[in-house]
Amino acid sequence: MKVRIFDNYTVGQNHYGKAVFAARNYKKGDAIVMFSGPIVDRKNVPKNLFGQNDRYVQISPTKFMGPSNTTDDLINHSCDPNAGLKFTDFGVMLVAIKTIKAGDEITWDYSTTLYRNKWTMQCLCNSKKCRKTIKEFKFLPEPLRTRYLKLGILPPYAIKLVYN
Repeated sequence: MKVRIFDNYTVGQNHYGKAVFAARNYKKGDAIVMFSGPIVDRKNVPKNLFGQNDRYVQISPTKFMGPSNTTDDLINHSCDPNAGLKFTDFGVMLVAIKTIKAGDEITWDYSTTLYRNKWTMQCLCNSKKCRKTIKEFKFLPEPLRTRYLKLGILPPYAIKLVYN
């Protein structure tokens, strides 16, 4: 197996297929990678995308970021993630939400960005906290929603949905 090594992470394999692993230690709050890709209106997101073919991230109630064909497309979901997306004035940044050691897989909770989105996916994260199904943010348990809010890894539209 070939592994591409970058300054901050490596791309390798896990039980899903391709995965991103830390090539160095990260402290809570450290930036990992900027997400990129074309902005696509909800109505133009292809239907029936599953697993490795679905590289779309919701970034507003009506907009998605499409595949970038770079590392951000390969970062997997976990129900007990070590990273999360921060929505900033300059873009969407993946940041560490706890210590990540070199060699750890880098993961984020896909549910944090899902809003009025009927998309679901069977979860295979193998975490002790696995919810078995990835679905909309509003369906997360309240303590977890509050934790993500305190960590600052929720998009503005999810905050408005649940907390206004």
